[in-house]
Amino acid sequence: MSIENSSRREFIKTSLFFGASALVPVGLALTNIVQGKNSDDRRIIVIGAGLAGLACSYDLYKAGYNVILLEARSRPGGRVRTYRDPFADGLYAEMGAEYVDSEDHYVKKYAKEFGLSILKAKLYDGVYVRGKKFRMKDLQSLRHQLPYADVEGSNLFGQEKKYINHYVERIQTWFKQNSISSFSLHDSGGQKKSKNSININNLPQDILDLDNLSVADLLRKEGAHKDIIELYTFTNATESTGRPETLSAFSMVLGHFMADSFNEETDEGRIQGGNDQLPKAFAKSLSNTIFYRRPVKKIEYNNDGVEVSFLEDGKLTSLKGDKCVITMPVSLLRRTKINPAFTADKMHCIRKQSYGHVMKIAMQCKHRFWDESASIGQRVFTDTPLRRVYHHSIDQPGPRGILLSFTSGSDAEKLGRMSEARRMEVAQSTCRKIWLDTPQYWEGGISKYWNEDPWIRASYSVVGVGQKDFREILARKEGLCHFAGEHTSIYRSSMNGAIESGLRASREIQIDN
Repeated sequence: MSIENSSRREFIKTSLFFGASALVPVGLALTNIVQGKNSDDRRIIVIGAGLAGLACSYDLYKAGYNVILLEARSRPGGRVRTYRDPFADGLYAEMGAEYVDSEDHYVKKYAKEFGLSILKAKLYDGVYVRGKKFRMKDLQSLRHQLPYADVEGSNLFGQEKKYINHYVERIQTWFKQNSISSFSLHDSGGQKKSKNSININNLPQDILDLDNLSVADLLRKEGAHKDIIELYTFTNATESTGRPETLSAFSMVLGHFMADSFNEETDEGRIQGGNDQLPKAFAKSLSNTIFYRRPVKKIEYNNDGVEVSFLEDGKLTSLKGDKCVITMPVSLLRRTKINPAFTADKMHCIRKQSYGHVMKIAMQCKHRFWDESASIGQRVFTDTPLRRVYHHSIDQPGPRGILLSFTSGSDAEKLGRMSEARRMEVAQSTCRKIWLDTPQYWEGGISKYWNEDPWIRASYSVVGVGQKDFREILARKEGLCHFAGEHTSIYRSSMNGAIESGLRASREIQIDN
C-alpha cells in the first residue's frame, strides 16, 4: 500500500512542526493525547525506539498507518549510544553500536536519505599479546610470528579455520550436489539471499549436530591446541560477545562457509560526527508519534487487537491497537507479562536466548601519543582486559583525542564487577603497557557496561549451543503481535540487522492488510 499525497504532505508537515526535541511531557497522559484520533483504526503500537522500532515506525508512518511508538528511556537509539558531554573540545565516543560494514546496505540507505556520511575506520595496525608488541605489517610480512602454538601464516584472525575446514568443504560439496547457491535463513550478512535457496535444517544431520557442541568443544575434538582456542577467544571478541564455551559450533562453521568471518582487512566505518545522528534523524521525522519514558510492563492480545500496559508518570496505564510490533531485546521481553503466552517454542526462546557481555571504555588524553612514529599502532588488538584499543577521534582535530576500548566475554564480566574508579585504573595501567606515555597525558575516562543497563541487561544476541533455530522462531509473528530487533535479523548483532528487522515487520503488517 502506498501513501497518498495528502498523507505524505501531512507527514512532512508534522515532522517539521514538532522537530527533534519535541517530547510529550510525562504529566500529559498518552491516552488523552490519542483520544481525539480515529479510535484504534489502523493503530500500530511499536514497543522500543531503538533502530528496529524507529525503522519500522518510519516505514509504517509513511505508508499511512496510525503509529504509536513507546520508549522506556528519554532518548531514541537503544544500543546506539554516542557520549559527548563527558569530553572536552567537542570530542565524542561511540559507547554502543559502532561499525558500519561495507555490506550494511540498510544503514547506508538511511544515512544517505538523512544526509549523513560514513567515515571509514582505520585497519588494525598493532598487536599486543602475551606481553609482546608487534606491528601488523611485520606479522603480515612474516618478519615476526604470533607467540601462539600451531599458528600458521601471517593472519591474526581465522587461525581456527584449518580445524573445521573439512566441515566447510562438506557444506560446499553438498550445495553443489543439490544445485543450491545460498541459504534462505542464514545468520550472516556475507551473502545476499538467493532465489534458489533452502532452509538450513535441510543440511546433513551430522552438520546440524554441530549445534549441540560449543566452539571450544569442537576445536578440542578436532585437535586444536589450547592456544588456538585462546586466540579465538580474543579475535572473536566483537563479532560474538560470548565465550567459546557457550557459542554454537554450527554457527561458527556456517560463518566460515558464508565467508564473512572478520579479519584484519574487514572494511569498517561509522557515521561521521556520531552514530546517534541516525536514530535522531528517524526520531525527528516521527517526533509526534514517539512517547518517551513509557516502559512497557504487559502485552495482551486476542483476535480483535492488542492492549499494551505501560508506566506513565509512575502509574500503570494501557493503550489498545490493531497490532503491535515488539522490538525490545529478549533480555527485557522475558521480564514482561504476556497474556496469553506465546507458543511454547517462542516462549522457550524468549527465556533461553543467549546474550554476550560488552564493556566499552573511552579515555580522554591531552596529546595523541599513539600517532607518534614510535607507537605500535593506532588500532591495537590485545589479549589484555581491554581487548581492542583504538584511536576513536580520527574525524576530529587535536591535540586531545579519545582512546576507545571494546571488551567482551569474561573480561567484560570482570570489569563489570568493578567500581568505575577501579575500571579507570585498569584502563590506564593497561594502556601504559601498550603506550608508555599514557599516564603523562591521561585526563580521565568513562565506561559503559551494557549488561548493567536497566533497559538492556545484555550486549547483543549470540547463537548459543542448541540455538541455531532461535532467530527464525523469535522473528515469527504470533497472532497480531509482530517482532523485530537484531536478535530476529539475518544480519544479527548489528545496526544493519536492527533496521532490516524493523522493515520486515512493517512489510508483514502491510501485506496482512
